[in-house]
Amino acid sequence: MLKLTVGDLLSAVHGTLLAGERTQTITAVETDSRACCAGALFVPLIAARDGHDFIGAAFSAGAEGTLCSRRPEAFVPGKFYIHAEDTRLALKALASWYRGRFDIPFVQITGSVGKTTTKEMIAAVLSEHFCTLKTEGNFNNDIGVPKTLLRLMPEHEAAVIETGMNHFGEIRYLGEMVRPDIAVISNVGDAHIENLGSREGILRAKSEIFEHLKKTGFAVLNGDDALLNTLHPDVPVYRCGEGKHCDVRVSRVEEHGIEEVSCRVETGQERYDLRIPAPGRHMIYSAAMAAVIGRQLGLSREEIQAGVAHYEPAGERMRRIERPDGVLILSDCYNANPQSMAAAIHTLARSGRAQTVAVLGDMGELGALSPQAHYEMGACCAKEGVETVIAVGEQSKEIARGAREGGCTDVHWCAGREQACALLSAVLRKHAAVLVKASHAMQFQQITAYLTNLSEI
Repeated sequence: MLKLTVGDLLSAVHGTLLAGERTQTITAVETDSRACCAGALFVPLIAARDGHDFIGAAFSAGAEGTLCSRRPEAFVPGKFYIHAEDTRLALKALASWYRGRFDIPFVQITGSVGKTTTKEMIAAVLSEHFCTLKTEGNFNNDIGVPKTLLRLMPEHEAAVIETGMNHFGEIRYLGEMVRPDIAVISNVGDAHIENLGSREGILRAKSEIFEHLKKTGFAVLNGDDALLNTLHPDVPVYRCGEGKHCDVRVSRVEEHGIEEVSCRVETGQERYDLRIPAPGRHMIYSAAMAAVIGRQLGLSREEIQAGVAHYEPAGERMRRIERPDGVLILSDCYNANPQSMAAAIHTLARSGRAQTVAVLGDMGELGALSPQAHYEMGACCAKEGVETVIAVGEQSKEIARGAREGGCTDVHWCAGREQACALLSAVLRKHAAVLVKASHAMQFQQITAYLTNLSEI
């Protein structure tokens, strides 16, 4: 981030200087005392633990000063202290003020499924032409978004910011900081329906993205999503999909095993034949969205095609791991909901391997929909012809039931990861394809690690 003075901080957060000098400077902002370094501002947040208890540790690590919502008993000489009533809101205010120093295109992304994929795809395309800041990983919440904005530097020419939510008001809160030129909604699914009541509730929560969209900006929506087609924000809208009504039309879709997807995207002004280096038909939406955003921001056809070709998945999102014995692991265990799990099962079924194994775990925050949603994932495995289904977790008993009743003959239920790992070592054959997918709380990355390090099959 740019160097800021204490005077700048006071203006941004409307705080009171308790100790220190207005001329002192910072070059970083941290909320974790362990990550502090020389020149950092420490922002102590109050959550499960009170960050104020770690101000001393932050100073020992090199922090120059701190925000605080309670007055310390003593001040460390040479350090500055700024009082703010609420340190979380002060972090937001600082990020919002800092974002205002940059007159570049900001893209804000939300959606039930595929936010990170869409963010990575758009950033890959824009990076062919602009120096682009993007959200790292999935730092898409009330702490991650301000920390991302505070990474902006003069060399940045565009920013792609992912914003997540599980309650009403969160997208509004994040949008107040981002103030996007371009608003993107990937889709409306069942993720977090337990907190939001219905898909219509999810739609209302996602639609908060338009409240801080610039009047000169535009929106990019999934044109094949029925609920999103009910939205008509007061800005130009580009609907991306295969439907005849879509402004950005996708056609000639071909899945090339689990290597890539190819398609043609027509924006009205230009036609792009794209090759997406990732499996799954759903990838056409993020590619089409990236293409129209690139087109509106002045990128050439060649830049857009190259950007899509340079896309790389982030984290444990359909990460492909090839074992020496030919076993292919599809690790997609960052998170899970019915839409993303069905897409992953579809990809597994098209792996071209003699044996297909789905290791599926509980999906969280589905509320009353949970039993039926899990059952349908088992039925999906049966419909797609998956050979072996290993369901893990209490809710996933319904996955096992759905798979059996759908016609799968090799179905297992395991209470936990350890039992599933033991079972995998017994049932896996060489040159199999294994999908590992569940909500993050299930910690299925440990199953991926077990499979990766398994000595012999």
